[in-house]
Amino acid sequence: MSTSLVFRSPISRSEAASPNPNRPAFDTELLRAYMKKLLQTTLQHAIWTTDRDQVKSWMKDIKERVKDRMVEIQPTGFKYIVLVQISENLNQGGRADMISHWEDGDACIHELFYSDSIICTCIALAVRSSS
Repeated sequence: MSTSLVFRSPISRSEAASPNPNRPAFDTELLRAYMKKLLQTTLQHAIWTTDRDQVKSWMKDIKERVKDRMVEIQPTGFKYIVLVQISENLNQGGRADMISHWEDGDACIHELFYSDSIICTCIALAVRSSS
C-alpha cells in the first residue's frame, strides 16, 4: 500500500485571491501612461548600436525611472520589479506576454516600443508585500 503526501496552503485559494479592502491597490493605468510616454521620449531618436554600454545605459535609465514612478504612485505596501530589454529590430517580429496568478491587488504592466532600429519591452510588477 502506498501513501502519498498532500501539501496544502494554510490559506484557501479563495482567501488568497480576495483583496484586503484595507490595503491600497496599485494604479496600473497611471503607470502605463507614464511608461508609454517614457519609452517614446527616451528612445524615439535611438539608433541600434553595438556599443553595449550605450544599450545598458538606456535600459538602466528606463528601469530606474519606472521604479521611481512606481514608488511615487504607491510608496508603501508593494515590492517592485522592473524588467527592460532592448534589442535590434531586424523586422523579425515579436511578442511578449505575461500571465500571473497572484492576489487581485498585484499588478503587471507591460509596454512595448519599437522603431525601425530597436525594439524595447518594459515589464513592471507591483507585488503586495506581506506587511
